[in-house]
Amino acid sequence: MSLYTYEDVSKVNEPYPLWNGKQMTGNGEILPVHDPATGELIAHVHTASEDDVVKAVETAHRRFLDGDWSRAPRQHRADVLDKTATLLGARLDGLVALEVRQTGRAAREMRAQVPSLVRWFRYYAALLRTEARAVLPTTGSLHNWVDRVPLGVVALVTPFNHPLLIAVKKLAPALAAGNSVVLKPSELTPVTSLLLGPVLAEAGVPEGVFVVLPGLGATVGRALVSHRLVRKVDVTGGTSAGRAIGSIVGGNLARYTAELGGKAPLIVFEKASVDAAVNGIAFGSFIASGQTCVASTRILVHISILEEVRQKLKSKAQSIQERMGSPSNPESTMGPVISARQLQSIETLVSSALADGADPVHGGKRMSGTSSLDGIDFSKGHFYPPTILDLGSTSNPKAPIWKETSSGPVIVTRLWHEEAFGPVIVLVGFETEAQAVELANDSEYGLGAALWTTDLSQAFRVSEQIRAGIVWVNTHHRNDPSSPWGGLSTSSGVGSENGVEAYQAYTMTKSTIINYAPTEESLAQDDWFKVGAGSVRYG
Repeated sequence: MSLYTYEDVSKVNEPYPLWNGKQMTGNGEILPVHDPATGELIAHVHTASEDDVVKAVETAHRRFLDGDWSRAPRQHRADVLDKTATLLGARLDGLVALEVRQTGRAAREMRAQVPSLVRWFRYYAALLRTEARAVLPTTGSLHNWVDRVPLGVVALVTPFNHPLLIAVKKLAPALAAGNSVVLKPSELTPVTSLLLGPVLAEAGVPEGVFVVLPGLGATVGRALVSHRLVRKVDVTGGTSAGRAIGSIVGGNLARYTAELGGKAPLIVFEKASVDAAVNGIAFGSFIASGQTCVASTRILVHISILEEVRQKLKSKAQSIQERMGSPSNPESTMGPVISARQLQSIETLVSSALADGADPVHGGKRMSGTSSLDGIDFSKGHFYPPTILDLGSTSNPKAPIWKETSSGPVIVTRLWHEEAFGPVIVLVGFETEAQAVELANDSEYGLGAALWTTDLSQAFRVSEQIRAGIVWVNTHHRNDPSSPWGGLSTSSGVGSENGVEAYQAYTMTKSTIINYAPTEESLAQDDWFKVGAGSVRYG
């Protein structure tokens, strides 16, 4: 049996090898992969050594130079991407099962998310077939056109929360552009990324053009992003890691895209549909157990409907918690967070807010006991309930959560400013639209934001004032291959994913200028050093 199967979700005794166009044993340590819902060991994975990284990058560079992929006709690359989408679609059931097992994400989430991955490959295949080439209005008998050519070897560093989705969002445009790609997945969730290798190989990506190197960020990640032959690094992760990687990449004068942290506000105005807003809050806040960069974590509600929203949101959170169980159970609503470390971080931030005087509306403690849905033991995993903490309102600012300043009260409790990356939200009341905008923008992050209102003028007016790279109105977390996804502030990253912009970020422009003037004209105009006076052209 091949090590790469889509039916067997537990390869405990046979470590998954690296991928470099074929299976390859790594020279690093063997990495265990655990189920965050049960703590069980579900797989082992070979990791790369620093020497493996160097060899893989050098091989990918040679493959780039030989041109089998980098100079292949764009129609051929488009056909390969389309075939990848077809092959991936045929393997969805096994990939969903693996994503559920290694991430702890509820099966209902993964069954919705994983099938959407084929859209990225098809979108960039279509872009290759339809991309226009500019012809510039150059003066004289010159024909000047512009091509987009690949960069070379590009490195992708992906996180644990959406292993396949985020890898594919980066991989599809990188391959479409003709680059060689080296992917370093999270050490917590590497298995499904490795399984992309055989799919791409079967679709027609040449050996050595796509490489997957599992390992720790401090060793494999650092060796990869610092290699002088890597011409672009694209990372999704925490802000501190993004800054550290950026400083390394800058030293090599390589290109850099980073999708980093978030602390997304969600505003509910008095003219909103409360029931629709509550459903939107629940989705935006508790999908993936709150482990998304655009999770709606700061819920701002007009005081006229604050109590109604509070009660309905509490009921929704109770309903979610009552139906939590094994992530593989199709009826389970929400899974665990990824690790004990992440759980501890969440507990610390919540405890700090409670100590400051936050009012616990629901949740606030890690889960124990057994699930009433299916009997799973919550204490064996990293389960945390959907949690709502009330921080008060602009009309009733409570110290030490709030602090009086010369410009008015501001929120200072840590949970308002720091990313919990878990199913924890804070509820704050406001009185005026201006206060709502000010509270929404009170963050070093600027990735995502949302607002609920049936007032069209208000929707336009407020969305223009919110400092975020993505603003949703009467919805949340909508994502499409064509729609740019990136932050406005440095703490939320550099550049964006998706769309034409992402494809172009994996390319550089190449300008070709042809002089089609007759020889006689060229002899008359282009002899710069002819004897005697006379004008010569410039440009």
